[in-house]
Amino acid sequence: MSIRTLYKMLLLFVSIYIIYTFVDNYILDNRASFFLEQKIDLRDSFHLPVWLDVMYVHVFVACLATLSGAVNFSRGLAWHKRKFHRINGYVYAVSVMLVSLTSGYLAPYATGGKLVSVPFNLVNLFWPIMVAAAIIHARKGRLDKHQNWMIRSYLFCFTNMFIHLISDVLYKAGVGYTQSYTIGVYGSIVVNLVIAESIIRFLRRRR
Repeated sequence: MSIRTLYKMLLLFVSIYIIYTFVDNYILDNRASFFLEQKIDLRDSFHLPVWLDVMYVHVFVACLATLSGAVNFSRGLAWHKRKFHRINGYVYAVSVMLVSLTSGYLAPYATGGKLVSVPFNLVNLFWPIMVAAAIIHARKGRLDKHQNWMIRSYLFCFTNMFIHLISDVLYKAGVGYTQSYTIGVYGSIVVNLVIAESIIRFLRRRR
């Protein structure tokens, strides 16, 4: 299968994923009812209207990062529309920063408590660092390393998807929701890293 075909499949998948995320979070369950029902021992500082507003921003900028990141993997765009590629890259970087900032607010109220908020905060710290590494390599002309760090960072756009895939499977298998979600959070980080490195190795062999 050619790289071009794989890229078209990525764009199709990303489009479907973003549409689903918008419909689910802004229409079908815009109050996050089921998700909030599973939370126990919420802090006294929890205020639903503020939490929802932050969540709406979090979802929007996460979708923006997913879209802008996918667009910038186009080789034709990178070579023939360099100014757009650069501007869109900064859109991606700013979106990731905003995702991390909003996630930093949401993390203390995460299902599973501190056991889950700690890995969330680690992702919030290292994800922007990966994006910064990609930008630095691009500015110095190390395009292979730039692409590798973009792949590593981009996989974290799908953290929420992998969390819910893993936790839903476990929950339907009879594991408690909190335990399922906790395993999903840790599992998603591992899955992100494994898939990223697998893609990098695949592209290296193709070259």
